Amino acid sequence: MTGELFGQDDPPQTARLALAEGALLLRGHAVASQDRLLAAIEQVALAAPFRNMVTPGGRAMSVAMTNCGCAGWVTDRRGYRYDPLDPETGRPWPEMPGCFADLATDAARDAGYPGFRPDACLINRYAPGARMGLHQDRDERDLAQPIVSVSLGLPAMFQFGGRRRNDPVAKYPLLHGDVLVWGGPSRLNHHGILTLRDGVHPKTGALRLNLTFRHAL
Repeated sequence: MTGELFGQDDPPQTARLALAEGALLLRGHAVASQDRLLAAIEQVALAAPFRNMVTPGGRAMSVAMTNCGCAGWVTDRRGYRYDPLDPETGRPWPEMPGCFADLATDAARDAGYPGFRPDACLINRYAPGARMGLHQDRDERDLAQPIVSVSLGLPAMFQFGGRRRNDPVAKYPLLHGDVLVWGGPSRLNHHGILTLRDGVHPKTGALRLNLTFRHAL
């Protein structure tokens, strides 16, 4: 259960934790808007269902994904890229909900990145056993813009390393409502999520949901 991993379910969070230069963890920043965010995720998924995309090497990802905004991040045999159309439907991705964009802009400003306005949001759905290996977010055109990542549901262990894949990696527990922002000197740092453990969260059940906001185009 969640308490077995981090001590208790969603303790009060107000801390601001610097992970590295340009990278800040805002504890509980999204809790106040949790219900609006979860309802909006459901609406996005109705129009663009979650799916387990395939890497260029042919491996199905353990994390299910969908997108909203002007473009969506996709992966298939042709490679990693942003596409304005959902390849499964041929239609544009759903419009980004206002509560998504407002939260991302507000968190970026609090972390020292004023003026950030995302045009893409990748939504990741983790079930127990899913993980995200160390990687860099480098498919965006403007790498001067930060990444904003929102955690909802089951707790997860976040890995944050350096620009080189073999740089030392630190681990940070992410709880429901936590928001990570990284950019500037940390923009291309490797990061990932360790295998999600079993548990049940009162808001999401046996799932973790992650909103990752980018300025992609």
